[in-house]
Amino acid sequence: MVAPDLDVLFCGVNPGRWSGAVGHHFAHPGNRFWKALHLAGFTARQLDPAEERLVLDARIGITNLVRRTTASAADLDLAELREGAVALERKVRQLRPRSVAFLGMGAFRVAFRQPRARAGRQPELLADAVIWLLPNPSGLQATYGLDRVVEQLKALRAFVRARSG
Repeated sequence: MVAPDLDVLFCGVNPGRWSGAVGHHFAHPGNRFWKALHLAGFTARQLDPAEERLVLDARIGITNLVRRTTASAADLDLAELREGAVALERKVRQLRPRSVAFLGMGAFRVAFRQPRARAGRQPELLADAVIWLLPNPSGLQATYGLDRVVEQLKALRAFVRARSG
């Protein structure tokens, strides 16, 4: 779900089994992405994963760091994550989004060799795009409740609006 010149390209780690089976991003019923995206003001209503194409109207795209479907992101190996980072950088150079928002801090830290990266805006760029590091919205993510995920997305939304004028 990508297009050129987006405001935000959201990047998940990889499709879980449910998302892989139905062919839509963040499709598992326990995943909080679509709810959090709406609560943060990116969409006028909560979209269903099957409506994911509608995010393009909001100048948002969605991709994954790794294409392979797994039961858990922990099933990915170091080489897959690092290869995904290289491929993502090529995609960002080609599509030119203003920002890239990673939804999965552990995978980002490994893939981009940033072991101390914390949530929020990152000091480095990815092919001229501002990097945001966000918690994984999976319902399995116990560290960040929905309110904290929404809070992080609201900070990103404020940044996007400020840059859009």
